[in-house]
Amino acid sequence: MLLMAVILTALLTRADEPACSLRGRPELPQLSKDGDITIGGIFSLHDNLVDAKPDFKGEPEPRKCKDLNFREFQFAQTLIFATEEINNRTDILPGISLGYKIYDDCSSIPLAIRAGMALMNEQEENMYSNQSCTKPSTVHAIIGPSSSSPTIGIATTIRAFHIPVISFFATCACLSNRNKYPSFFRTIPSDYYQSRALAQLVKHFGWTWVGTIRSDNDYGNSGMATFVQAARQEGVCIEYSEAIFRTNPREKFLKTVDVIKEASSKVIVAFTSPIDLEFLIKELLLQNVTGFQWIGTEAWISDKDLAAGESFTVLGGALGFTVRNAVITGLEEFLMNVCPSDSPGNSGLKYFWETVFSCTLTTQDKTASVNPCTGSENLAEVKNEYTDVTDLGNANDVYEAVYAVAHSLHNLLTCESDQGPFAGKTCANKKKIEPWQVVHYLKTVNFTTKNGENVYFDENGDPAARYALINWQLNKESITKFVTVGLYDASLPEQQQFIMNNVSIVWAGGQAKVPKSVCSESCPPGTRKAVQKGKPVCCFDCIPCAEGEISNQTDSIDCMKCPLEYRSTNQKKQCILKATEFLSFGEIMGMLLMILSLIGACLTTAIATVFFRFRDTPIVKANNSELSFLLLFSLALCFLCSLTFIGQPSEWSCMLRHTAFGIIFVLCLSCVLGKTIVVLMAFRSTLPGNNIMKWFGPAQQRLSVFAFTFIQALICTLWLAISPPFPSKNITSYKDRIILECDLGSAAAFYAILGYIGFLAAMCFVLAFLARKLPDNFNEAKFITFSMLIFCAVWITFIPAYISSPGKYTVAVEIFAILASSFGLLFCIFAPKCYIILFKPEMNTKKYLMGKVPSKSL
Repeated sequence: MLLMAVILTALLTRADEPACSLRGRPELPQLSKDGDITIGGIFSLHDNLVDAKPDFKGEPEPRKCKDLNFREFQFAQTLIFATEEINNRTDILPGISLGYKIYDDCSSIPLAIRAGMALMNEQEENMYSNQSCTKPSTVHAIIGPSSSSPTIGIATTIRAFHIPVISFFATCACLSNRNKYPSFFRTIPSDYYQSRALAQLVKHFGWTWVGTIRSDNDYGNSGMATFVQAARQEGVCIEYSEAIFRTNPREKFLKTVDVIKEASSKVIVAFTSPIDLEFLIKELLLQNVTGFQWIGTEAWISDKDLAAGESFTVLGGALGFTVRNAVITGLEEFLMNVCPSDSPGNSGLKYFWETVFSCTLTTQDKTASVNPCTGSENLAEVKNEYTDVTDLGNANDVYEAVYAVAHSLHNLLTCESDQGPFAGKTCANKKKIEPWQVVHYLKTVNFTTKNGENVYFDENGDPAARYALINWQLNKESITKFVTVGLYDASLPEQQQFIMNNVSIVWAGGQAKVPKSVCSESCPPGTRKAVQKGKPVCCFDCIPCAEGEISNQTDSIDCMKCPLEYRSTNQKKQCILKATEFLSFGEIMGMLLMILSLIGACLTTAIATVFFRFRDTPIVKANNSELSFLLLFSLALCFLCSLTFIGQPSEWSCMLRHTAFGIIFVLCLSCVLGKTIVVLMAFRSTLPGNNIMKWFGPAQQRLSVFAFTFIQALICTLWLAISPPFPSKNITSYKDRIILECDLGSAAAFYAILGYIGFLAAMCFVLAFLARKLPDNFNEAKFITFSMLIFCAVWITFIPAYISSPGKYTVAVEIFAILASSFGLLFCIFAPKCYIILFKPEMNTKKYLMGKVPSKSL
């Protein structure tokens, strides 16, 4: 019962409280103005928060900001300028006034989310007890914030309320995710494009080995991840990647400095906010770490606070992309004419005024103040980022964001009832405009500003990506200037997106030459890249191309093989036609072999002439003069057939050289075999009762020679009919030359010819060896034996020599074997007879040959 009483008491007590009340302290805007339609704004009017340590004894005090950011204040005033300009126009939102509420997030994610919640809600402490908490948002669109992480926090928080958020400086590619952020838009290009532009910039100057530094937040981490992916596609390698944040302890920054000092890369790509980078620059200055080529993003590359002071010592010559400059007519005059007032929505301007002029504005109770402001202060005499209108690129993004909201509201309010975009072709209720309806019209907005810029959003809420490439240079007054040296337009074709101006670039350390930053020097033509084990692909060795391969480009990954009929030059840079090689009549070896052939033929002719001259002498008659003349004829042909092996092979020469060689040699050996058989049979016939010579008369000798030769001729005929020899190019045996040779066609036929010649030679040798000791002063069998020994020795040694000889020497070996064997037969068989005929005529008698006189050793 006691528990029920307590619960009942609590319910009755709650009934007296309002149904909807503000939780926490009210958040008041820094700058505000009432209007029919209100636009919210969130800017980083201060850079940092005042350090506060809660005592945990009571409710913590609200966080206070410090370090006024004049550039962000200029952006906030640009929003006010745009709303005033629209209110004064009659072609946009006629009869409707725009108001604004501008909050300060102090570069803090929690305060940014708090500001976003404040823009959605009323700021009264209590509301009526019978009123529902369900109510429309107090603003119809929010402009800002100026960095990615706070923007992600706000876009996530108010996603369920479908309030459009249009950022002018949040570039994280992650915000293009329509599933996560369906009501997010921006007038600055996504880092998706900037990262690719940076990768192309790095590749353009030949830097393949770079270090990277990023802010340890959504902007830095997401942007660097996109850059690393784009860099890999461009063939750029990352040596190191360091994350920094302004709240990190000093030891973390010192570690990053050590990494930079020890690295071999000379180019640093920094995806950071200006504040984070400023902390790192201070440590680099203390250790005098200079001479590095910095590549920056739009977040810091055009930040004038960062460029002032000693930062140029480290960042001098930096290159990076920024939003292209723009002209906003009337903005400068508006900025110079702002002044503080006592209106409650003007507290931010009061603080700004007191900071700029170092004075104190009078309070509402008119109490005296220290160093009071006179009211005659002139902003035109002040030089800071607020009054500097030389670079209005980002201010123009704010200007376009306000106009985008105005155009979407104008399209919404001018909708015709029968052509509406919503269900049933209906239009929005003009008296109760919902934020989701503004989102719908923002997706289709398309207009051109006064300075000619076309504004529209793609399916991801992103604008067209256009950047200016700027370079940090010192002018004559030693003031850092951001000089535009190039442009990048993602809407152009891929090869035309990156355009360099004809402006000299100042590089790191004031150098005039492009610095080098590679892990390995480029591999020249004639070599290929071989990646070093355990290192990125940008670290490689240059390996010369193998024989028969070339590379005609710098940094070739592979060497290309030359076509079969081509070879590589010594430098391996190009393929040239291989030299053709064959045994020609014009070279020394060919000439020597030709001379030997002709000498052999001439000697054979001379011997035949001697034999014919002394054909009636006993020594010529004794050994079958008919076979001797036929043998001399065949030997002459043997010498001459070697000439068919010299010269460039042709279809006819290939068929002739092998078949003529086979047939002529068989004819020669048939004659020798016939002479050997005659010697043997002649001595057999001297035995009593033996009449064997009648079977080996001249007719039988001619028939045997014809029969033996016919067999070889038949083999050659079959060879030519089935698979004849033909000229071919041998391109596999040697890499540097082509051997013109005769392909055998049928190797079996060639071996059959050689085998048949070998068979006849063996028969001649055996029969001559058997008849070598037969009694006679001139036994021809002895000389035939010697000739066959030479013949067999030559052709046995020919086989390994033929196989192992390279190129044209193969043909030379074959010719040498033909000549050697022919000379062996010629000298061994006919030289002794010629000697007797010419120099020993007394021995050229029948009596001597019949053994009637004592024999002498020959």
